Amino acid sequence: MATAFPLADSRTSEHPEQQYLDLMRRIWTAGSERVDRTGVGTRSVFGATLRFDLADGAMPLITSKRVYWKTATRELLWFLTGETNIRPLVLQGVHIWDDWPHARYVRETGDDVSIERFIERIEQDETFAEQWGDLGPVYGKQWVDWPTYRYRPDGLYEPGQGINQVAEVVLSLRENPGSRRHIIEGWNVAELDRMALPPCHKTYQFHVADGKLNGLLYQRSCDVALGLPFNLWSAALLQRMLAQQADLEPGEFVWMGGDVHLYLNHAELIEEQLSREPQGRPRLGFVRRPASMFDYRIEDFEVSNYTPLGALKAPVAV
Repeated sequence: MATAFPLADSRTSEHPEQQYLDLMRRIWTAGSERVDRTGVGTRSVFGATLRFDLADGAMPLITSKRVYWKTATRELLWFLTGETNIRPLVLQGVHIWDDWPHARYVRETGDDVSIERFIERIEQDETFAEQWGDLGPVYGKQWVDWPTYRYRPDGLYEPGQGINQVAEVVLSLRENPGSRRHIIEGWNVAELDRMALPPCHKTYQFHVADGKLNGLLYQRSCDVALGLPFNLWSAALLQRMLAQQADLEPGEFVWMGGDVHLYLNHAELIEEQLSREPQGRPRLGFVRRPASMFDYRIEDFEVSNYTPLGALKAPVAV
């Protein structure tokens, strides 16, 4: 069974998910109300930490509402390809990123097409998708192809070989496990203005102790109701994949948030979820060990003991 980490009030026997619900309650009841970038408005706290033990296949998969873990997994696998166009996701029925290209299309063309029709065109028309489906150099580009530049004798510079941060972390975990530089970074300051959305889950760091791989995610901005359940699953899954590739056992996963918030128009979802109790202890198993971090498929993951309560929906703030 997964260890339930103590909270501030030293309760040691409760479900690991309770710390997520406690954070949601804290924000909703005591958070500072703020005007945000989207104009929707939030309640926010600054600085939060959650901790989960990943031993014995345990995963921070939220059960107080249904989390579509296969959708989150497909997004993670998409990141690892370095792709930045939504079309491969759309073709798999994944619509996490649809709103941003659609908003850009409407803004730049004046064509107030429905998002359903826009996504239909992304799916059917590869040329249209190439023009309007790209998100700029978001997560995957930075993770596996961080840009570098070579300076020429004439004082100008030209693109150099991109850096695959994920591959380098696997190598360093294998060859230098005691390093304090097992880091995957998404916050490329020089390219932020070209991204549809600057990275929210921006910095991953890994730590090896006693044959176990510990992981930490720092998230600068976090939508606790809609985003965090996906972020917890994806970050823990990335850690599990790295552990498998580096012949390590999974250890502790630590999540840290900067601006941690709930949107004011998510009240119905929040209040319903806070009335619920966590269900069961989800586990993740691997069907096989792929040759590399870049060869995993959705069929390689098996989730057991996941008996969530019903799905809860709310609008995404763009």
